[in-house]
Amino acid sequence: MTLRLSLSVWVGMLVVMAVAHLPGALQKCVFDEVQAEVTVVRAARIHPDSPPSEPRLRPPVGQERRPLTSGRQTGRQRWRTSPPLGVSVKRGSAVGDTAPSTSASPQPIRIRTWIPSESDDLSDAEKGKLKAAVEEAVRTVSSLLSVNRVLGHLLLSRDVNKYCKFVWSDSRTANCNRCGRANSNYRNETCLDVTIPDDHLAGCHIYPEPDSPRRAVLRPEGAGLPDADFLLYLHIQATDKCRAEPNVLAYAVHCQTDAHGRPLAGVVVICRDRLTEAAYNHQATVQTVIHELFHALGFSKDLFHTWTDCLSSSPVGAGCSPLGKVIHSDRLGQMRLYTPSVISALQKHLASADPELGGPLENLGAPAGRVSSHWESRVLRGSIMAAALEDSAAVRIDPVTLAALQDTGWYAVNPSRAQSLVWGEGEGSTFGSLSSCQDNSSSFFCTGSGRGCHFLHLHKGECQTDAYLEGCGVFKPLKNASECWKKENTRQSAEGDRSGEILGFNSRCFFSNLTRQRQFLVSSSSVEGRCYRHRCTGPNKYQIQVSGSEWANCPAGGAIQMKGYQGSVFCPDRRLCLYPDITPPSDDVNTLPASYTSDPSEVLTTAQDGTWSPLPPLTELGGTTALCCTAAICLLAVLVVVSHRQCRSCSNRVHTVPEHHRQ
Repeated sequence: MTLRLSLSVWVGMLVVMAVAHLPGALQKCVFDEVQAEVTVVRAARIHPDSPPSEPRLRPPVGQERRPLTSGRQTGRQRWRTSPPLGVSVKRGSAVGDTAPSTSASPQPIRIRTWIPSESDDLSDAEKGKLKAAVEEAVRTVSSLLSVNRVLGHLLLSRDVNKYCKFVWSDSRTANCNRCGRANSNYRNETCLDVTIPDDHLAGCHIYPEPDSPRRAVLRPEGAGLPDADFLLYLHIQATDKCRAEPNVLAYAVHCQTDAHGRPLAGVVVICRDRLTEAAYNHQATVQTVIHELFHALGFSKDLFHTWTDCLSSSPVGAGCSPLGKVIHSDRLGQMRLYTPSVISALQKHLASADPELGGPLENLGAPAGRVSSHWESRVLRGSIMAAALEDSAAVRIDPVTLAALQDTGWYAVNPSRAQSLVWGEGEGSTFGSLSSCQDNSSSFFCTGSGRGCHFLHLHKGECQTDAYLEGCGVFKPLKNASECWKKENTRQSAEGDRSGEILGFNSRCFFSNLTRQRQFLVSSSSVEGRCYRHRCTGPNKYQIQVSGSEWANCPAGGAIQMKGYQGSVFCPDRRLCLYPDITPPSDDVNTLPASYTSDPSEVLTTAQDGTWSPLPPLTELGGTTALCCTAAICLLAVLVVVSHRQCRSCSNRVHTVPEHHRQ
């Protein structure tokens, strides 16, 4: 058996996602629709040291049948084995699942990727970029989730309903409920359009006689996968669903679970027809892989009812009890996921103790009273599990999503590795409701069709809505040259010169109506998003610089007037210099987000992008360096005093920002 990572599949994901993350583009996720078409095979819970147990079918109609308790029932009724064939542990004598509760503490999940051979016409440079994207996505997920690892080699289950034609039903026979005849049409096991190799599957047997222990090997036991806790199959094809849905770029499912319900295998399909010559976007590719992996690993409405409440002091999968029904409607009709960690994370994020703050679930495309496998975009915009992934700079692996994965009972999650979710932070329990988003009570939403700043202030934006926002307006990045951090977007025009814009890596978007003063009086321009330099001086404290000006303190929540200009720059409150991991996107494939460093304190000392980065004490510097710094500081102080004396009459004026422009 050979594990093969087909780079052509990842170029499909790569280029597709580059198109999807153009400003204003929305990707449609059809995970729920596709997952409903898949029959999930679940393993029996058998201790690895127990004797082997042959899979058995329940009797036919009229004789003590019960439907499968896990997996989707599609069209015809399917029935559970007693027990069903489980996940094998190679080099042992039993059919088992994951490590028992007495095993060592959870370890980072091991994700193995496999795909059938496909043509490979990529350049070495493209291969390197794609490999880096895949490795980073898998490495990131493995750093976030830990499991009780599969012992030995991972073997997936065969669907007894496929390979068996009938079972012995006489309870007086030794082989009652065991398979007596093979289905002559049985060929293989599949997940979506992917054929699972026999080498990845446990074997199966047929008992030709009702009382004889003699059995025939229908399929031998496969070799299995070493060092694997989850197997991800990747498939690139122009499927019917891809052709029918022009906004579908990729979709995923899970198709095998262990005895605890944890997914063991899944598929990601990439729509081949979406491939173009668009520019490579490393960060967007990584985010899409992570999004699909989270779906396949259990962020699924079909698995919510299987999640368990586990004691924090117990190993993963031990000391757990079913959570039961976890989906309920709140008083406004919003469907929510009510699990302990999710409630706690959302209450903390919105700064509210409201007990109805369960995780809000997207309702677009779901029948009344039903839910989807995504967060509601109005409330958790920017989350990696929102229904629509927007610009890659705004997508976050957020605390609420990690809390949901913790509440599955299958994973141990380190919440300190979550990325900052700026959207809606501290806004209260009603944030994101249809009534509150249009009353100008929150600076995260907008009305009308004017121009301003995206909520992360990396982009200029235009007030727009979409189907997921249901009429609520937000500032979305402009379609062209919206990035303040790209120097090449500098406008070579009189308008750009009049407003004093400066674009570059440390520039951010500010609401402003600055107009350069000339020898003649000019009328004030309207307030819109403009790009100016910024530098942090402390948490939520910063200075700005416009073309031709000195650095000036910009009071958060207030506004400032600049020498040589009429009008004001409005200073956003709690948006800048608070989140070290909110930075302009980078295609440096060797750099993980700041939230994934081993020591969170390193963020403040290594940030180079204008976030708060205090200097170390002089006592920590070498002697020569300390003297040089001291001399430089003294010289700077002299220059500041001289400059102050010369410019006392031209100090920048500060006043309070109007409520409408507090961003």
